[in-house]
Amino acid sequence: MDVFGFRAARRPVLVSLPHVGTALPDGFIGRLVPEAQGLPDTDWHLPRLYDFLEDLGVGVIQARFSRYVVDLNRPSNDTPLYSGATTGLCPTTLFDGAPLYQPGAEPNAAEVAERVTRYWAPYHDAITAEMTRLRDQFGRAVLFDAHSIRSVVPRLFEGRLPDLNIGTNDGRSADPVLSERLVAVGADAGADGFTHVLNGRFKGGHITRHFGRPSEGWHAVQLEMAQVTYMEEDAPFAFDEARAARIRPHLRRFIGAMGDWAEERA
Repeated sequence: MDVFGFRAARRPVLVSLPHVGTALPDGFIGRLVPEAQGLPDTDWHLPRLYDFLEDLGVGVIQARFSRYVVDLNRPSNDTPLYSGATTGLCPTTLFDGAPLYQPGAEPNAAEVAERVTRYWAPYHDAITAEMTRLRDQFGRAVLFDAHSIRSVVPRLFEGRLPDLNIGTNDGRSADPVLSERLVAVGADAGADGFTHVLNGRFKGGHITRHFGRPSEGWHAVQLEMAQVTYMEEDAPFAFDEARAARIRPHLRRFIGAMGDWAEERA
């Protein structure tokens, strides 16, 4: 099985879906505790939610393997991204802090290195190649790193998460004009009852921070969505088409604004 799916862009925007994968290597699931075997920390249903991407002409890269195998949004050296609680490159805990593995089944350093080579590096190499191609063709390239998470995870953040959490690494990963346009889309979504924040708890993970290089013509934005906006947050994590239909037009505007901005700047 390929470690990721990919479709090239016709416009200067690439959408990354690093946490939607659910595949596991042979024998892996038996190493997990029962609570982890349902892969509860997956970014569920995002390809279905973003079913309009091909219509917009943007590119897509999406992981096939679970973030429990390796987290594509962490640095390959596992440097922590946040000062508070978080999960690592090859996580050993669930979001709530409970153990991920059966006792003694955690990966050792050699296995972590093998996972980086097999799963992590090809994904990042593909982003690099496509962002380079888009910048060379259009003059600018925008990477949109799309995520979702339960709206309440006390170990990771206090209270309820805003619905739309826009991250630009505190303004370092994207042009400020682009950020302003995306915040405006978030504000417009408020008319439908959705809340938003810029560079709150989620400022952008490794993908946003690494590929956001405005001085080189690469701009990166992360959107961390509260899953309650489009699905049931408890197992079996059912997709809710009625909720999705409310948020989807705003997501379409969000990505459309990126393409419009990049083409204006070309």
